[in-house]
Amino acid sequence: MMLTVSHHRGAIREVTAEFIGVALLVIFGAGAACQVVLSTNPGSFLSINFGWAIGIAMGAWVSGGISEGHINPAITIGMATYRRFPWRKVPGYIFAQVLGGFVGAALVYANYFHAIDIFEGGHRTQATASLFATFALPYMTQVSCFFSEFLATAVLFIMFLALNDKHKNKNNEHNDAPTNGLLPFALFILFIGLGASLGMETGYAVNPARDFGPRLFLAMAGYGKAVFNYRRQYWIWAPIIAPILGAQAGGLLYDIFLYDGDDSPIKWR
Repeated sequence: MMLTVSHHRGAIREVTAEFIGVALLVIFGAGAACQVVLSTNPGSFLSINFGWAIGIAMGAWVSGGISEGHINPAITIGMATYRRFPWRKVPGYIFAQVLGGFVGAALVYANYFHAIDIFEGGHRTQATASLFATFALPYMTQVSCFFSEFLATAVLFIMFLALNDKHKNKNNEHNDAPTNGLLPFALFILFIGLGASLGMETGYAVNPARDFGPRLFLAMAGYGKAVFNYRRQYWIWAPIIAPILGAQAGGLLYDIFLYDGDDSPIKWR
């Protein structure tokens, strides 16, 4: 009996780590956004950046030693493409990540429900939907939105690969990848930088689960179809397709010019 329970626990341990990792990411990130916007003494956009950066660090800390700490479908697909992460695990990871985003948003919404009610006057509009899911600034064109998310995720995945690159190079020297304990701190710094430099125009989703999970919750919590109809289904091509393709481009760039390992589909040796 103990063997059976242990076996089943082991089978779901990785996906559970991804679920909890994304839930923590959204709790810290969306929670910070709610506190900044809904507070009578609001902070700044930098406060929101710190919330998401702390969220990514805490999520990676919880999940890194169990599931590799992807907590992002674009990262999972990128690792399957470029680092031989098993494709059979990809659907389970993505489902867990999206569910984590959904639950994280639900918990933050429950916590700030009364503040949202006061802020919205009992209604539900994009003004508070944007605390959970991403929306573009009015002057952004469709192409600009796509490019912003593509670029930010390409940078994210390049850095994710670099931070996890412990292979020796051709001179038999190790890369300067941080130890596992320092990786969450490195991701914290990375997300502060992404938010400060590329976050303004589209809210730097760079993570389909961090956007789609909360957006799905919003549709069920009274915000309705508007969260999906925004800008001709913005939700699918900006925060989902663009990050996935951005990660693929970032991985291609890193492996062509920088990577010396044997587990890449691009080999020079």
